Amino acid sequence: MGYRKGYYRKDGTYVQGHFVSKRSKAFQGRNNKGCFLSLLLPFVIMMVSIACTSESESSCIKKNCSDFSSQEEAQSTFETNKTCYSNLDRDNDGIACEN
Repeated sequence: MGYRKGYYRKDGTYVQGHFVSKRSKAFQGRNNKGCFLSLLLPFVIMMVSIACTSESESSCIKKNCSDFSSQEEAQSTFETNKTCYSNLDRDNDGIACEN
């Protein structure tokens, strides 16, 4: 903002000094949502890419009941890490590959 000195109009009236905006009148009607969105969009893209990479880089090996020759072998593998091999126990009763 700048300070404008007082001046006389052509009709002889005096306009007292006052602060004026340095922006043009065409720009004053705009809102700055575009700027906010341009800063927000890269942040959202970065967070989504981080979330996707953390899911895909799991240390668990994907195994199914058909990968084991017996239920006992599947049960012993299930007991080693129940969170990784939770798909071996479909009904959550602690017994792997019972069907």
